[in-house]
Amino acid sequence: MPLWAQDSSEPLIERQGSPTQPIYDNPSVPDAETVVHPDEQVVAGLSSDSVAITASFDGSDILIYGAVKRETAIPPGPPIEVIITVEAPSGSATVWRKERKAGIWVNAQSVRIAAAPSFYAVATSGPLDQILRPEWDNRYRISLTHAMRAFAGREDVDSTVPFTEALLRIRKGEGLYRLDENAVSIIDQTLFRADVRLPANLIEGAYKTRIFLLRDGRVVDAFVAPITVSKVGLERWLYRLAFDQPLIYGLMSLAVAVIAGWGASAAFRSLRRA
Repeated sequence: MPLWAQDSSEPLIERQGSPTQPIYDNPSVPDAETVVHPDEQVVAGLSSDSVAITASFDGSDILIYGAVKRETAIPPGPPIEVIITVEAPSGSATVWRKERKAGIWVNAQSVRIAAAPSFYAVATSGPLDQILRPEWDNRYRISLTHAMRAFAGREDVDSTVPFTEALLRIRKGEGLYRLDENAVSIIDQTLFRADVRLPANLIEGAYKTRIFLLRDGRVVDAFVAPITVSKVGLERWLYRLAFDQPLIYGLMSLAVAVIAGWGASAAFRSLRRA
């Protein structure tokens, strides 16, 4: 199960915000004017491009909708398919393997993954393995197995596959990695929409939504839209206090714990007396 793939010799074209702003992952592409635009292009939007995390935040639903822009009639052949991914900022992660030694379980071997998003959701208009060819999955890194993109340092294990499978299994169980097949509805090969659920345990940062238009398992066009996730109100104040003034935050936390403990003790004494 590969975690990363070498860049293809062909340019990766993802349009952000509008069809006139291409983004190139391949720096060898010198000029946007040399790109031939496909006959079918994605025009899309989001119900909200920002998510506010408050003290009562329990998740959010993002509606992603759009249409296929064409200058000619719908081409013959297999119908179009749509894949939508929502990806959180990436961070490092260490996966440990436990072994039983002297009757106790201890951490034995580990694999450090340098880049793995904290949240990754894939919504498709059909079964992923039927609408997307493996070579195009490798090129655009769409499926869950391609969410992790690099290892950090030299690996001292025979195979990294069990470790990456374990991380995928853990994050799937936590609802952080999700594959929702048949969650994208398409009308007349032109209009599409999907609802993507964001969990309550989001981290702050710039999330990336990618929309892929496919025919016969090939990516015809790709579109990128950002989602900003940030804490607001009391959550934001406590978050900044913890990083900017750690001493004050620690003393305040200690004071809250002492007051809460004293209050609970006083309440139980009153109940016993009653």
